[in-house]
Amino acid sequence: MPNRFTERPYFFNWRKSMSDWANAFKGKFNWRSKSEVPTETEVKETKTVERKTPVDLFEKCFNFTRADEVKAAGLYPYFRPIEENEGPVVQIEGRKIIMAGSNNYLGLTAHPEVKEAAIKAIEKYGTGCSGSRYLTGTLDLHNEFEYKLAKFMGKEACLLFSTGYQTAQGIIPTLVQRGEYVITDKDNHASIVAGVIMARGMSAEFVRYKHNDMDDLERVIKRTPFEAGKLIVTDGVFSTTGDIVDLPRLVSIAKKYNARILVDDAHAVGVIGKGGRGTASHFNLVDEVDMTFGTFSKTFASLGGFVVGSERVINYLKHHSSALIFSASPTPASVAAALKALEILEREPERIDKLIRNSNKMRKGFKEAGFKIIDGQTAIIPVIIGDDLLAFKFWKELFDNGVFVNTFISPGVPPGMQMMRTSYMATHEDEHLDQILDAFIKVGKKLGLIN
Repeated sequence: MPNRFTERPYFFNWRKSMSDWANAFKGKFNWRSKSEVPTETEVKETKTVERKTPVDLFEKCFNFTRADEVKAAGLYPYFRPIEENEGPVVQIEGRKIIMAGSNNYLGLTAHPEVKEAAIKAIEKYGTGCSGSRYLTGTLDLHNEFEYKLAKFMGKEACLLFSTGYQTAQGIIPTLVQRGEYVITDKDNHASIVAGVIMARGMSAEFVRYKHNDMDDLERVIKRTPFEAGKLIVTDGVFSTTGDIVDLPRLVSIAKKYNARILVDDAHAVGVIGKGGRGTASHFNLVDEVDMTFGTFSKTFASLGGFVVGSERVINYLKHHSSALIFSASPTPASVAAALKALEILEREPERIDKLIRNSNKMRKGFKEAGFKIIDGQTAIIPVIIGDDLLAFKFWKELFDNGVFVNTFISPGVPPGMQMMRTSYMATHEDEHLDQILDAFIKVGKKLGLIN
């Protein structure tokens, strides 16, 4: 095997190579050396290249009016500022609204212990770290949380990132490089897609398979070289639909075709698995899943991201991940809040039981009312509306009736799958859930979605 820096084919006479390459194509493209001057006739016969009208980079911005049109119709559901947040009830535009769209699954963002932990961290460490983890931005608080989270997830080591979105970009292109393959579910979260694009920029190969379709996964992975390094990346709980990956089959395929596994448990930790330990725990496959990553912005009631895995892999990421090395580290308040949320999760596992009970109540209620939903076992329940305009109208009617949900339209979801994406918390009480269901039934009948 030649050394890529000192021996051919990597180290070669580039002038000779370029000359040979040019000579090979000279006749085809009628290229000339400096000594070959074109005749007057050839000059006259040369076509003049027409200059195209320049396009303003911002033209797409000026032409984007879809959001303005929805705003003008009074149906715009996005970027609504929340004035107060008590968890299951928020204040928007001076009104108390039941929140049925938050990912605050255990209801810990308003927990007094979590808020106190954040305040104390600011008092002790200040508001920020002013440096990356690699240099001046590591606190003892980061190390403590990494140790406890790795232990909780059943892995040797953990590494914190500043956001959940950034975490995938810190893992995937760092591990999957030239000649290696990243294999990803077509419905994976946008953060995974961004990480895959970065890996492609590092000359990695990229393959997708149909959503949660293990037969299609095997079809595409068997076409890759067996000896090549491969990473299968999947959501554990898919963020839009709430369905759970077929992890047992995925693990079997990974073993068969020499692949490692990375699972995004952003919507799984604190929701499924033993004591809320996520997808691998849910299927009793903790040892078979190489790495799990996630976010603090859901169950952990804060901001940031993490990955857990073997000590050697985490150590490699610490010293090679650009997203870690060139980003300021997670703030003291966000880490302290997430650490306290983890402590509450371990101390009060009954919160998970309440969350699942609430979700099952709503799932049953939607079905009995005649709504089309995507069934599942998690805290995410999509109610299918099936049309963009109807989805905007449905959202506005719900909002006017005191309920806030998330509106997903095309192209974010396929045509016909436009939805009210609802999600639930352990801190929702029956009175909240009954009001949400009553509002859905009232609006569903008014807009002709149910009888």
